[in-house]
Amino acid sequence: MLADISNVDSIYIVTGRTDMRKSIEGLCAIIQDHFSMNFENNTLYLFCGRKCDRIKGILKEPDGIVLIYKRLTAQGSYRWPRDKSEVRNLTWREFDWLMSGLDIEQPKAIKMNP
Repeated sequence: MLADISNVDSIYIVTGRTDMRKSIEGLCAIIQDHFSMNFENNTLYLFCGRKCDRIKGILKEPDGIVLIYKRLTAQGSYRWPRDKSEVRNLTWREFDWLMSGLDIEQPKAIKMNP
């Protein structure tokens, strides 16, 4: 199915700023060249630009790569980690917080057992 994120096994967030003019090839190059990661099937990679009002996602499916783009139409921005440029694995819970405009670090949240 095209871009069904309910089947995603892993979610990676690329912290810091990404040039949002990059296409699928440019974003894939960041993952492969800069972070030395191999694409895995059913893996979602998330990128955010300077304004923090839009997100691009690269979803690796068994038969191809899908580019997902979300731009906020309401006032607000995503709480994107800017401290350093790295790849970080997110849980579904952290992904939900991020998409809801919250920080992915919620120190008062109940900790889930791994």
